[in-house]
Amino acid sequence: MICSEILLPPHAPERFRDRETLWNEVERIEQHPKAQLAYSFDIALQNEFSTEENRQMVRQFLLDEFVSRGMIVDYAIHDKDAGEVGIQNPHFHVLCPIRPLNPDGSWGNKQRRKYVLDEHGNRIPDGKGDYEFKAVPTTDWGSPERLEAWRQAWADLCNSKFEEKGLPERIDHRSYARQGVEQIPTVHEGPAVRQMEARGIATDKGSLNRLIRATNQRLREIARRIKELLQGLAEIKEQLNAPQSPVLADLLTQRLEQRNAGAWSSKAKIGNLKEFSELVLILQERGIVTLADFDAYMKDFQQKSAEMTSALNAWSARMKELSELIRFAGELKRLTPIYEEWNSIPFKKARDKYKAEHEREINLFLLTKRKLDAAAPDHKLPVKAWQKELDTLTTEYKLESDQLKPIRDELKELYRIKSKLEPFVRDERKKEAEAEKER
Repeated sequence: MICSEILLPPHAPERFRDRETLWNEVERIEQHPKAQLAYSFDIALQNEFSTEENRQMVRQFLLDEFVSRGMIVDYAIHDKDAGEVGIQNPHFHVLCPIRPLNPDGSWGNKQRRKYVLDEHGNRIPDGKGDYEFKAVPTTDWGSPERLEAWRQAWADLCNSKFEEKGLPERIDHRSYARQGVEQIPTVHEGPAVRQMEARGIATDKGSLNRLIRATNQRLREIARRIKELLQGLAEIKEQLNAPQSPVLADLLTQRLEQRNAGAWSSKAKIGNLKEFSELVLILQERGIVTLADFDAYMKDFQQKSAEMTSALNAWSARMKELSELIRFAGELKRLTPIYEEWNSIPFKKARDKYKAEHEREINLFLLTKRKLDAAAPDHKLPVKAWQKELDTLTTEYKLESDQLKPIRDELKELYRIKSKLEPFVRDERKKEAEAEKER
């Protein structure tokens, strides 16, 4: 950790610059035992920037986007740490109390009541001595729109720095799906997994990411081929704009005759005949007769490819979720004795000393338990069922990923057909150029 600081808005009491004072007051003001205390953010820094450049960007971002809205910000920057396996992971952590401050520095309300009214404008009794209402947040800090704005603001700030330094790199706050990129995001591995992988120890996350990367490579090639095919067909259709869509078998026959007219041997002619017969058979098997049929087939092909990518994304997301739950269950088992030991100490001084020595483990236990409680409210962790589902999904994912290879092979065959049609476009353009020259 190279930097740790608390940033305050103008109306916040100065005593909140002390971390212990701040968070003790945050916990004290909350009455409900399950009250949410803070927003937590983990944000990646860029290896292309120096430590000082990253530090300045972090401070500027937090002051402009958080403190300016009246938020208290407790942040820490972790610098790049190559360690023994060359991993670089600069990032910063942010904690902001959810409860806002009043102008006088006292704690305000996180939400207010908005009563539900009947058609006459009267409050509706809830049958429990009160009235029906909706809880409305007093700030927009927890809204999806605000989070989206913060993500974009950070991306814009980083991209401005890239541009300032004359670097080509850019980051995008949107998911691959929203960017229109047919790519499946990999699982966050973390330093422990990366260190094991670097030492040649295969991990579940590492294996999953290798499978996802191989799938992404196939998806990128398929998307590129489909795009090129559709663009090429659009050009061919534009040039061969006959009243009726040209019959592809006729066009291929003409092309065969042209090729054979320039062939030097009977062997070459036989080779041409064999190749063109294969291409006609490919078209017949797919019910493609005309150029319009070819275009429609490719658009349908594109739709099926998008649906397959969507299905793989859904599987990948669930696999990540299950992988995390299994990891959390393992952490809970490891940390439970430490938490129980702390809880069993009867004297405050001894408890405080133990907590200071094991604060990271205790906090991690509480975080892990919250996440597992959300996934299993009955506190019964179906780890074996999770593992079985993960194994099944991984097998299905691999099988579906393997289906991309025949799709890629089919695209290569269709690409061959398109390449045989391209000379007609060149011929048409040549005729147009000669006619224009004569005019």
